[in-house]
Amino acid sequence: MKKIGFLSFGFWQPNNSLVTTAQQSYQESVELAVEAEKLGVDGAWFRVHHFADQIGTPYPLMAAIAAKTSRIEIGTGVVDMRYENPYMMAENVMSTDVLSQNRVQLGVGRGSPEQVEDGWKYWGYDYSEEEIKDVARERALKFLDLIKGRPFAKPNAQPMFPQAPGLRRLEPFSPTLPQHIWWGAGSQATAVWAAQHGMNLQSSTLVNYESNEPFHVQQAKQLRAFKAAWAEAGHDFAPRTLVTRSIMPIVNDLDRQYFAEGTQTQDEVGYLAYHQNPTIFGKMYVGEVDQLVKELGEDEAIKEADTILITVPSTLGVAYNVHILQVIMQDIAPALGWK
Repeated sequence: MKKIGFLSFGFWQPNNSLVTTAQQSYQESVELAVEAEKLGVDGAWFRVHHFADQIGTPYPLMAAIAAKTSRIEIGTGVVDMRYENPYMMAENVMSTDVLSQNRVQLGVGRGSPEQVEDGWKYWGYDYSEEEIKDVARERALKFLDLIKGRPFAKPNAQPMFPQAPGLRRLEPFSPTLPQHIWWGAGSQATAVWAAQHGMNLQSSTLVNYESNEPFHVQQAKQLRAFKAAWAEAGHDFAPRTLVTRSIMPIVNDLDRQYFAEGTQTQDEVGYLAYHQNPTIFGKMYVGEVDQLVKELGEDEAIKEADTILITVPSTLGVAYNVHILQVIMQDIAPALGWK
């Protein structure tokens, strides 16, 4: 059995898209989460990018989804820690978790190449690209410490409101939130680091190219390294591991029109900006249901993970994305034993 979620970038485009404005993108993101919950989907997850025509700050969207749903997990993949103030972030996330009745699953990380150069400098952080790598990890660890509820702030001798004596913590406190933080890892070493610090593992459709093996095999090794490091660290809760896949079932003519040709059906190796080492990008799974069941059943990383996120083409609108999720939930997931 696996948890199944969708992952949306929340794109909008004035041209060549069914989603043309930010308002429409956010509204349809809420609508898709509502419909996904009806289908039995376990999670609604959203990418976070700044300076782009897509979802930015995720907390208002997560709160809006929480108000319209009752069961589905609400996640991010990932909040870019290069931009974040850990204190403000901790307040925002804990508030969202309280509103959602503890359904937040927060993915954090260093982030991916952005739309502008050194965008975090506009947030007030004067670091170079090289320096910000370490800063992102430091901020993540500070954020983790803050959400654990340890009092640290000296109280005012004449506070505005009555309060108990002693140091103060950030409020509202959400005691289960520390178990729902995920690190977006791109390498085995980063996966081990995440395990050592008690964060769940989130692995996308790309990882560092660390061998000449297929993408899914390299990613499976990353997940196994994480699990071994977690066991050695001895944390007091069971970890979760997540992988993302692009799965496009072909069951009608519209599916063929959109995805039968021109899609990436093989792994590819390339370079991301500012990365000295190559990256391997996992293929898209495109085909009829029987073919997809066979191919996905041979995916080593999916076997290792307890959660799988399905990337959805948000610019094609709610109805089409519900169609994709419905085929996966009704025809593919049961055949693979995911449900």
